Amino acid sequence: MSFKCGIVGLPNVGKSTLFNALTNSSKAQAENFPFCTIDPNIGVVPVPDERLDKLAKISNSEKKINTTISFVDIAGLVKGASKGEGLGNKFLSHIREVDAIIHMIRCFDSSDIQNVNPTVDPVRDLEIIETEMKLADLESIQKRLDKKNKKNADEEQLKILEIALDCINNDKDINILNQQFDKKDLHQSSLLSIKPKIFVCNVDEESLKDGNQYTEVFINKFGNENSLIVSADIENQINQLEGEEKKNYMKMIGLEETGLNMLIQKGYSILELDTYFTSGPEETRAWTIQKNCTAPKAAGEIHTDFEKGFIRAETIGFNDFIKNEGWINSKTNGKMRLEGKDYIVKDGDILNFRFNT
Repeated sequence: MSFKCGIVGLPNVGKSTLFNALTNSSKAQAENFPFCTIDPNIGVVPVPDERLDKLAKISNSEKKINTTISFVDIAGLVKGASKGEGLGNKFLSHIREVDAIIHMIRCFDSSDIQNVNPTVDPVRDLEIIETEMKLADLESIQKRLDKKNKKNADEEQLKILEIALDCINNDKDINILNQQFDKKDLHQSSLLSIKPKIFVCNVDEESLKDGNQYTEVFINKFGNENSLIVSADIENQINQLEGEEKKNYMKMIGLEETGLNMLIQKGYSILELDTYFTSGPEETRAWTIQKNCTAPKAAGEIHTDFEKGFIRAETIGFNDFIKNEGWINSKTNGKMRLEGKDYIVKDGDILNFRFNT
């Protein structure tokens, strides 16, 4: 599985610049006027993972295949988007298709880059976007709970919609839905307001290391857990460099990790994802799965036949595989286990599936 993150925010907050940096491309226009992006840009990015390199080296693999993440650059929203202001309705529909939302927040002063609001206020800007998403959800819920549309609706979906409606109308925390319902059912509801969120505070170079007054106010209100401080411009510069030049530049500006790596880590955390590997002479490959995934479900990521005909999984933990330098020594030294249908795959497991077709 690959997951899809939509980058949203007000116009001119740096969404397209960040998208270009993350995808190492100039596919997304990044111009200084509102609504520059109309149709969403999509970039598929390999997920960096040092473990994959180590496994491929030990297995002497001909190919190395990373798992991927998709970034979607969604055009800027404005106040009134849910009622069609700007190009709002079209843009809001694009957000429904993503697994997680990256809120891009302007946390920098600039007389060169147009701001749709008279002042820089990251808390206000986020509240504008979230209000528009709630209003869009409200309209969608009311239509779906209409008597004629309600007749054929799934009972679980009706419960979700009714609780969501109560939360929006009475200003309650809509995230209580995450505690009451299965993720699959919530995803099917297509509600914007309950999608997992990452907050990216876009700063200038001087504020990259320690933040500034804007990031301080924002993080004090919304917390550190899902917040990142990133400079889209610096990320763009970093991605023009390679090898030692890239490392030296990051060291010079005091940056330990790229924005891409930090976003992926946050994404895996909020979506509760793990990675397992297959490794042999032909290829070493990373696979993304949900946490607490059973071995047959993990096998199904490779092919549905693997899940249907699952017999067992030959399993080695990552550290054991590295220490014993591959499958043969791991098996000889008793580090390979045979796991059945109830086995919960752990992050970093190396698996070889046995199945009947």
